[in-house]
Amino acid sequence: RTRMRLRSGVFASSCLLVQALGVALFLRGFFPVPVRSVPRREARADPPAEPAPPGPGMVSNWTKIPPPLFKKVVIVLIDALRDDFVFGPKGKQFMPYTTQVVEKGTSYSFIAEAKPPTVTMPRIKALMTGSIPGFIDVVVNLNSPALLDDNLIWQAKTAGKRIIFYGDDTWVKLFPKHFVEYDGTTSFFVSDFTEVDDNVTRHLDRVLKREDWDLLILHYLGLDHIGHMTGPNSPLVGPKLREMDNILKKIHISLLSKVEEVSLPNLLVVCGDHGMSETGSHGGSSEGEVHTPLLFISSAFGKRSAPAAQPEHVQQTDLASTLAIGLGLPISRNSVGNLILPVVEGKTMREQLRFVHLNGFQLSRLLQENTPAYEKDPGYEHFKIAEKSHGNWIKLYLEGNNSEILLNLGKKVLKQYLEALKTLSSSLSKQVAQYDMYSMMVGTVIIMEVLILLLLSVPKALSKRAEFEVPLSPPLFSLLFYLMCLTLCAVHVIVCTSAESLCYFCSMSWLTAVGVIMLISALMCGILSAVANILENYRLPLKNPVPSSYSWSEIDVLILAGTIGHVLSLGASSFIEEEHQTWYFLINTLCLVLCQELCRNNFLLKECDPQHCTNVKQNFNSIGESSECKNIDIPAASNSKLGKATSSSEFIKGSDKWISLATPWIILICCRLLRSLNQTGVQWAHRPDFGHWLTSSEHKSELSFLAAVSLLMIFFLVQRRCSLVSKIAMSLGLLGVYSYRAAIGNVTFPWQHGGKDISKGITEARFVYVFVLGIVFTGTKDLLKSQVISADSSMKSTGLWEVYSGLVLLAALLFRPHNLPVLVFCLLIQTMMTKYIWIPLKFDAAQITIMHYWFGQAFFYFQGNSNGIATVDISAGFVGLDSYVEIPAIFLTAFATYAGPFLWAIHLLCYLSSEVSRNSAAVGHGCFCYALMRSIPVAIYVVLVTGLRYHLFIWSVFSPKLLYEGVHVFITAAVCLCFTAMDQNHSYKVQE
Repeated sequence: RTRMRLRSGVFASSCLLVQALGVALFLRGFFPVPVRSVPRREARADPPAEPAPPGPGMVSNWTKIPPPLFKKVVIVLIDALRDDFVFGPKGKQFMPYTTQVVEKGTSYSFIAEAKPPTVTMPRIKALMTGSIPGFIDVVVNLNSPALLDDNLIWQAKTAGKRIIFYGDDTWVKLFPKHFVEYDGTTSFFVSDFTEVDDNVTRHLDRVLKREDWDLLILHYLGLDHIGHMTGPNSPLVGPKLREMDNILKKIHISLLSKVEEVSLPNLLVVCGDHGMSETGSHGGSSEGEVHTPLLFISSAFGKRSAPAAQPEHVQQTDLASTLAIGLGLPISRNSVGNLILPVVEGKTMREQLRFVHLNGFQLSRLLQENTPAYEKDPGYEHFKIAEKSHGNWIKLYLEGNNSEILLNLGKKVLKQYLEALKTLSSSLSKQVAQYDMYSMMVGTVIIMEVLILLLLSVPKALSKRAEFEVPLSPPLFSLLFYLMCLTLCAVHVIVCTSAESLCYFCSMSWLTAVGVIMLISALMCGILSAVANILENYRLPLKNPVPSSYSWSEIDVLILAGTIGHVLSLGASSFIEEEHQTWYFLINTLCLVLCQELCRNNFLLKECDPQHCTNVKQNFNSIGESSECKNIDIPAASNSKLGKATSSSEFIKGSDKWISLATPWIILICCRLLRSLNQTGVQWAHRPDFGHWLTSSEHKSELSFLAAVSLLMIFFLVQRRCSLVSKIAMSLGLLGVYSYRAAIGNVTFPWQHGGKDISKGITEARFVYVFVLGIVFTGTKDLLKSQVISADSSMKSTGLWEVYSGLVLLAALLFRPHNLPVLVFCLLIQTMMTKYIWIPLKFDAAQITIMHYWFGQAFFYFQGNSNGIATVDISAGFVGLDSYVEIPAIFLTAFATYAGPFLWAIHLLCYLSSEVSRNSAAVGHGCFCYALMRSIPVAIYVVLVTGLRYHLFIWSVFSPKLLYEGVHVFITAAVCLCFTAMDQNHSYKVQE
């Protein structure tokens, strides 16, 4: 038989790539592109007539859609406008005109609640369609295709209304060819506060004088950008709110001046699409992010005698149906919103009842299209009762009864309708989560199979040779393989022909689907063959039986317990929100265990008598030989773990010994300092932290000093292993990083006084990019030389360290200045652990890999990241770009977000490749363990999320975490490919 030998690294990389495919399929099923009831062109059905009064031959004569209530409507959407910016102390201080209109004018004010994800595009969809967009819209947010759902803009255009739009170009992409005039500004260039808004305002005077429009939409982005860059308490927020106040004043006065000329009043709507968190970003579900003001200002409303109490809460989706009624349009088919009644309170009772009936009819029809047992729904029952009462009211009305009875009955019917609307709305909002279970199941099966295969391969993958023999033509499994393929194909056909809802896996081409089915069958056969192998080895008597004297060290126990504990914690929403606490706890515990190991190594083993040591060592070596059959991770170093006694005295001399003992404590101090730099998670995220203190405008000099010191430290910690050219490039690059931050106004040079004009720092950033590319290119050149021309390990090691230092420079450029200490401590801990822990204690490659993985995870949170979308620092994607370019922006944002795990992984690769004393299998072991550490949490989490898919916090807590896990798998797969590329003699065939 022909067998192929496969290295651990190659095996692990291929497993992760397959797993990435499974994760992609699972995500596609979990975040379905929402399936809607009716395509838009069928949505213009005739409106329902008024409910028929009881009695023979009586019909209502009102069958058309009610006429519009307002002539012109202006919608001013201020991105990231929090409710306290209008209703709180900031509003009173910076928005005096708006506050006066709210308290004393002809207006109605509400607090609109947005559903997470609080990102611009899904929120615009919610405002205009009245439906709740799926979570996947966060991802699509970066590239918004046209909106095909029935929506307010389309209805207005179809009714012949002329719409003008200025502002965020997301609208232009969502509603192409809907506006008679528009001017879009790009929303992703977050370092621009003024130009984005001036581009909108410059059209205002001209448009307000004209009469040739019915609907004007203005979307202002400046406030959102200020939030992203400097947070909600920044000194820039006040002037921006004042600017918005003046714009609202101008529009309001202009609309009021036209009231005398026309019969119908005009309406001004002021709203936000989402709020902002305490750090200034958005995407999550904290109160600051979901609460936005919603103001209706019109001369049609009565003037207030006393200032209103606290504004009432409404849903953001209610705006679509309210505006549809106001403009005399049909309500969008997929809207789950309720009419905001105060807006139409000035109308007659018959009109008010007609409006709520239209709204109720639309909601009940949507319920019918989405729920088989809709008649039993309490909302539907309430609506039918209200409709009956409405018919009775119309009978009285048509008989000409104008008494008090008619008014009271009308109020009662209105109340019944509002109850029905509320119930219908809430049951429809729950309907939104339509999961594509079949695609999710297929994805889960692939992910779980890969995990089982990895776990079964541990003994072989971590053996001394770190390779497998894979039979290329196993006779038994070929038959099994075909049988499985046929069975799965049959299942696929049955599922796809009987599925009622749309399914992504069914909509794939047959070729792709069969490919995936063959992959699943092949993985299954692989698992069975591995199990058969293990059983066969188990039956064979050992050639030389050994006493089982291998005991688990404390480190091994901690690693196992930590991994299991972390995976189990993913089933609880609070543990996901506060996951950073889990990692901080694990690395602190790891430091304490390392401290114990060091003490034992330095003090106890010296008293150990030489003869005992030799015995233990012989025992250990004999286990090493038999390890092919036992799940033992043999140390990759040639002398074994328990042979430390002989070598520890040579290693640790005098002063080094004490530094070595102090190392775990120094690391603990570093971690404690890092924890106070960025508060993350949910529970304590609002607490002041050192990062907030540094970024406030009055501490700019302290921030500048810290940034300068950090950049110097980074240089000293990184340059040790680089060539002279790279050292010079590195120093110039770090200088460029500081000047970039000075140019955009984060830090200052000592000689800089007064307000220097703030630029976008494009030149400075590109200057740094040149050096990053230069250093990475030099490193890659050395690597290729060492791989292709001569197998020179020192050149390979230098090449790797240079690539690593280039990535550190890139991270320094993308990190916010107050986060530079994170990078310093990262490099410091790596240096100390290498010199004083891993080398003296002779840990094997697997243990070192897992320590790297843990520290990488902890540094992900030290950066200020969390499991919520809101903490992704979008501004990193625009460093050095003067416009939005998709691929670089995505790459830079991903790199800045995952810099912690990524730098630790690359450091692991450098360390394992440059350690001369390790055998050649070390890199393979490292790669395998890294893949396994990533595979375990993903596989378990996917199962947990499937089980918890109807959990209350599924969209606010579990879904963002799922996206993070998914992206992390793709990044880990890329890292493992780097490992594989560095691991030589990949595979070769042997004839048996």
